[in-house]
Amino acid sequence: MTISVLQHAAHEGPGEIAGWAKDRGHVLRLHHLYHREALPRLDSFDLLLVMGGEMNVYQYRDYPWLREESALIQATMQQGKRVIGICLGAQLIADALGSRVFQNSEYELGWLPVTFTSEGRASYPDLPDTATVLHWHGDTFALPPGATRLASSPGCPEQGFSIENKCLGLQFHLETDPILVQQFVTSQEYWPSGPYTQTPEAILSTATQYHEANQRLLYGLLDQFCS
Repeated sequence: MTISVLQHAAHEGPGEIAGWAKDRGHVLRLHHLYHREALPRLDSFDLLLVMGGEMNVYQYRDYPWLREESALIQATMQQGKRVIGICLGAQLIADALGSRVFQNSEYELGWLPVTFTSEGRASYPDLPDTATVLHWHGDTFALPPGATRLASSPGCPEQGFSIENKCLGLQFHLETDPILVQQFVTSQEYWPSGPYTQTPEAILSTATQYHEANQRLLYGLLDQFCS
């Protein structure tokens, strides 16, 4: 496959997804929207990958390319092509499907558990019951119509969704390796507090601990969604 990656921030690249693509023989093309690079043509890719970012889906005045990006996500799904979204990317997909995106009641920042739903494990049989994953968000979304809820957490009920042969959205970050986690921490200007936020030191000290398990989880999800 040819995969077009919509990147919204220098520190939020595809990470381990690039490794998965290389292992599977796919071609990855990066589009740096924060540099105002052009969006890909609809006929130039097989899969659209929408990454995270510090902006919100409704900040059109500050990031005018968000409207064009939303239109591309909608057109991609209408054309029968698949879209994967990570964090902001999942929120953009949910918005494109007509769901509400809004402030979550709490920030989630750090290595926190998610519980995979029974319907999620029915769709993706290799999913574990629970996993500790990297969270980095303040907004969330309502479950899109027709989507399967994949996971939930104590701090945020919507942690992922999937529509077969159409879209996969993850609120959390499986794509990070320890180097990317360091970039996340360094690039965070405002450090929120709350029951679901960890200190920079705690996040960095456990980045290696969770890396291998999250990489396996990521590869399994991508393999099944793209099969």
